[in-house]
Amino acid sequence: MAKYIGAHVSASGGVGNAILAAESIGANAFALFTRNQRSWVSRPLAQAEVQGFQSLLAERGFRPDMVLPHDSYLINLGSPDEATLQKSRAAFLDEMQRAQLLGLRLLNFHPGSHLGRISEEACLDQIAQEINRALAQTEGVVAVVENTAGQGTNLGWRFEHLRRIIDGVDDKSRVGICLDTCHTFAAGYDLATEMGYQFTMDEFERVVGFSYLRAIHLNDSLKGCGSHVDRHASLGFGTIGPDFFARLMHDPRFDNMPLILETPDPTRWAEEIRWLREQQTS
Repeated sequence: MAKYIGAHVSASGGVGNAILAAESIGANAFALFTRNQRSWVSRPLAQAEVQGFQSLLAERGFRPDMVLPHDSYLINLGSPDEATLQKSRAAFLDEMQRAQLLGLRLLNFHPGSHLGRISEEACLDQIAQEINRALAQTEGVVAVVENTAGQGTNLGWRFEHLRRIIDGVDDKSRVGICLDTCHTFAAGYDLATEMGYQFTMDEFERVVGFSYLRAIHLNDSLKGCGSHVDRHASLGFGTIGPDFFARLMHDPRFDNMPLILETPDPTRWAEEIRWLREQQTS
């Protein structure tokens, strides 16, 4: 089974540094921010930085389709506020263009929030139209929608939300899903038991379809199933527990996609990656 495991590593000092950080923890996949995630506008990528990133990626043996850039947390494509939507639209396009420039295939993002001012349906449809707008101005990059825990007015916590967004995207080949295991559990999908695992995976296939699954965020959860609280825990130190992650490592449906740790203790990432690989042979 081909499992590609890594973590969301720092790109401080330049995007190429993320490659070295991933290599240092024994990863064969990784996630990164390609720009300052706390700013609406960031400096453009210099040509030398792009070329250096691509050369180092090939030199260190990382596949471009196993790199999962994440967009800025400021972006809300479902915003009912026109000023915020305009800034989100511009920033999201910039994120897509940066991924394209770096030769990457994916861009991971949180869908958006209705802020209690528009309906869920209107918000989801708006998110899909904003994806269409960005796809029309870029090439080759898949917009990867991440499911959420359902905190506040955030959408994307039900599989039906993800399906509605997909249905609204014109080019189905350029939209996909990233399942965050903490978010899934907090949203009310039981991953802790074998029966719950099977039900959740069957439900995802029925509503969304594994053909759209492009990535996984591997996180245990501090809070319980259905809590709608997004609090990540190190693997085996939360309420999901280690058995789930062992099941996932044996499941071929999660082959050939980036499996990315966003667990809270970076000093444990190398150990967590080793442990996950050991589950494949146990």
